[in-house]
Amino acid sequence: MKILVDADACPRAALQFCMEIGRKNNIQVWTVASFNHNIHSDHHVVVGNDAQEADIKLSNMTEAGDVVITQDWGLAAIVSGKGARVIGPDGREFSSDRIEFLLEEREIKMKHRRGGGRTKGPRKRNTQDDLRFQAALLEIVRDSGEN
Repeated sequence: MKILVDADACPRAALQFCMEIGRKNNIQVWTVASFNHNIHSDHHVVVGNDAQEADIKLSNMTEAGDVVITQDWGLAAIVSGKGARVIGPDGREFSSDRIEFLLEEREIKMKHRRGGGRTKGPRKRNTQDDLRFQAALLEIVRDSGEN
């Protein structure tokens, strides 16, 4: 098992916790981000600035049993199909039964924006998000140790 982090948009607190859990449990933590980001990681992959480049790299690196940290619904769908567990930086695990709904919602919002409409962005991150993320990642690491 390895932890793969979509570091282009991962909050600093979530990234730090991934590193701590990795060190404590002897799990490699891989970060992937475009060259525009300054990420400090033992296993960091720098990609270009093209759209979806980090997601493609993460998808190619993912194997069954890995944990992927991302808020990208498309990437979550791809890597969960490969047998990885996926959690967002807010601590919510992407389940296979909700991915289809999320992708449909994303398509509807994209059409709305292309037509000149506006959609809300994510709400401001709070302490509960950090706690929920930590609990979710710890649970996944514990589950993998039992198998």
